[in-house]
Amino acid sequence: MTELLQILERTISQNPADQQQALDFLRQACETHYPEFVRELVTVLSNVNSVPYVRQAAGLQLKNTLVAKEAELYDVYKKRWLSLHIDIRSYVKECVLKTLGTEARPSTAAQCLAAISCIELPDNQWPELIDTLMANVTNAASSEMLKESSLETLGYICQDMPPTVMESKANAILTAIVQGMRVDEQSMHVRLAATTALLNSLEFTRNNFENETERNIIMEVTCSATVCPDTAVKVVALQCLVKIMSLYYQFMEPYMNRALFPITLHAMKDENDEVAMQGIEFWSNVCEEELNLAVETEEAEEQGQTPIHVSKHYAKGALQHILPILTETLAKQDESDDDDEWTPAKAAGICVMFLAQCCGDAIVDPILPFITKHFGDPNWHFREAAIMAFGSILEGPSKATLLRLVEQAINPLIVTLTDSNLAVKDTAAWSIGRVCDTCEDLVTKEEILNVLLPALSVALQDQPRVATNVCWAISSLVKAAYKVATEQGTDGFGQPQSFILSGVYESMVSELIKTTDRPDASTSNLRIAAYETLMELIKNSPVDCYPVVQRTTLTILSKLESLLNIEDALISSADRQQLRDLQSQLCATLQSVLHKLRKEDAPLISDSIMNGLLQIMNRCFGKDGGGVIQEALMAVSSLIDVLGADFEKYMEQFRPFLFAALGSHEETQLCITAIGVVSDLCRAFESRIFPIMDELMAKLLDILQDAKASRTVKAHVLNVFGDIALGLNQLYARYLESSMRWLRDAIEAAQITNPEDYEQLEYVETLRENCCAAFAGIVQALGSSPDGLRMIEPYVNTMMQLIVLVSTSNPPAQDGVYSAACALVGDLIHAFGVAFLPFAESEPVVNLVQRCRRSKANKAKTVANWVNRETARVKRQAGQA
Repeated sequence: MTELLQILERTISQNPADQQQALDFLRQACETHYPEFVRELVTVLSNVNSVPYVRQAAGLQLKNTLVAKEAELYDVYKKRWLSLHIDIRSYVKECVLKTLGTEARPSTAAQCLAAISCIELPDNQWPELIDTLMANVTNAASSEMLKESSLETLGYICQDMPPTVMESKANAILTAIVQGMRVDEQSMHVRLAATTALLNSLEFTRNNFENETERNIIMEVTCSATVCPDTAVKVVALQCLVKIMSLYYQFMEPYMNRALFPITLHAMKDENDEVAMQGIEFWSNVCEEELNLAVETEEAEEQGQTPIHVSKHYAKGALQHILPILTETLAKQDESDDDDEWTPAKAAGICVMFLAQCCGDAIVDPILPFITKHFGDPNWHFREAAIMAFGSILEGPSKATLLRLVEQAINPLIVTLTDSNLAVKDTAAWSIGRVCDTCEDLVTKEEILNVLLPALSVALQDQPRVATNVCWAISSLVKAAYKVATEQGTDGFGQPQSFILSGVYESMVSELIKTTDRPDASTSNLRIAAYETLMELIKNSPVDCYPVVQRTTLTILSKLESLLNIEDALISSADRQQLRDLQSQLCATLQSVLHKLRKEDAPLISDSIMNGLLQIMNRCFGKDGGGVIQEALMAVSSLIDVLGADFEKYMEQFRPFLFAALGSHEETQLCITAIGVVSDLCRAFESRIFPIMDELMAKLLDILQDAKASRTVKAHVLNVFGDIALGLNQLYARYLESSMRWLRDAIEAAQITNPEDYEQLEYVETLRENCCAAFAGIVQALGSSPDGLRMIEPYVNTMMQLIVLVSTSNPPAQDGVYSAACALVGDLIHAFGVAFLPFAESEPVVNLVQRCRRSKANKAKTVANWVNRETARVKRQAGQA
């Protein structure tokens, strides 16, 4: 125990070597003697005679044995805890509970209790914990510290626990919370802990909000807390109102006029920034909810249904009252505001945007006087606020209203790019970008471009903060010009012959490349913005600008080569990181160029491109260069796409890097990108990939078998089975059994256990969609021959099980998942013909196809129509139609 105390002291040592040594010791003790380790840690934590910071260190170490961000590692920790002998677990829980109220703030025991409960409560263990915590809060004899730490514990539990687990405990939790939030509670620490717990518990209190009496109590204590003299309590109470409006909008009508409206209006005017921002956030949230309700209403009407909930149009009703406060707040900006710092002025800008989207034309009349009055105001604060207000209302009003506004404002707006104030120029460039996004026909008029292009060219030389927004404006302008040209006609490849910027296209590219070389280009993300704009120029280039695209390719290659030459001379880690960032941006730009390159031109420069990419990968592997390698691999993918099977000559040199990336299981994005390259190779090489397929499949199966590989990576592996099958065709029989085994396991894992866990929903949908795509590829590959049909026939029931899972999904799946399942139905009908008709005509499949036909997504509609045609064809062949 003495040794442990000393080790714990060293975990907060100022000496990094001592600290690391202590942490290594604790990690080893945890791995080798877990039962004894947690028992000793909790003994230190609960000992009131121990030094406070050592107790805290013990608590943190105990918590760290129970929680992990990675789902796979958390599962390991959870099993480890649950496998402990019941006596040890009981001892730990008893000691941690006993610790509540005996520590300095914040309570480490509260964090430990929450970590244990998140493991045990879903497993129907330790049900008495919530009642114990409630009793701690409601007992008049409890100390302030005990009440506070018990409420903290409830807050942590509510924050981390799935709502479905907590619903049955909601009444007990709310009893404790309401007790702690009462106006007559003297301790502000207790009120803050209680209000925070309420904020974290709102997701699972739907039943309480549906009960008018209980809802009134919750709303009363929350509204009372918004006028608490303690600012921290006030801010969290306002956060509760913001969240309540999102979760329980349909219940808020009785409270809006007499409580929510005056409270939030008062908060918006508060001198404290945190309070003001929550008041503004409330109305931003109202707008978001009402925008979502408008979409839901439209969808319901299209399907001939009555919407479940409808908008009460609170935003439109409050518009004339909140706009003056928002515009006044816009003018409270500080010229030195940090880009990453959230301020009331920035929050007000976002709120005005939401109001414009939500209220449409109704926002123009009340805000126009402010814009007109202050556009040329001598005070830069109001000048910038007027331009910000103008830029913020460009999405929402009708096209006709928008054009009237912009036609009057565009020339004065361009002039402000040369304003004497930096913030005004910055916002003007941003607003011009917004104009280009929303008024394509106007900004591509020759008379406007004659003024706009020179102004943008000059502003691109301005300080990085301004130049970054100018890059975005140029990007938006190029997209607008390309869109207008495309609407006027395209060639057989979908490209316009020319566009209005063709005459200045080369100089625009040249100026952007110069911008990437500016000595201050690392400030305000200017270099990144310039390269991203360059990519947009290449992506949106018409046929007559193709020679410039070719020359840009050579420029990018030259830049890559020069970076490789200077790398060895760089000593500092900061310089090397800057170099890595630049290499990543060049690789990303190369991707854009390659996508635009004609197939006949690619072989002329492919050797130089591949040589540069191979050198980059060789220098970056194993040196914290995962991001660069990822971009390099994506550039290789683009090269494979344009070269096709001719890429084969690079495979011997490239293969080691591909295999190394596939082996980087814990670098999720790098591994996913490598899996994508395998798909590209299979599409390009088809059966010519077969000689290395044993090695590739071994690498892919290694990922599936590795407990440390993320489930997202594994889902991508399943998807690539379909691409491999399509490439190999009948040769895929060699890998059929092993891939089908993994796909079957994936379907069993693709279950929605908590519909309110959005992370789980997203993962399950990805898994189902990828399994559908894999099965579809396998059916297409093997279903064209009698032998292949016999091989896949034993797995058809598994495929049907997946299709039913998707069709009956609750909550409903995304269009992409339905589309993938529907496509699989079509492939099975095509392959098995009459034998598959009974399943094709079953209720789940009919519902699935109908859903896809009604979808707004063109792909889903197209797939559904194809399935119907295939079904009709098979029926005719069988003499049934």
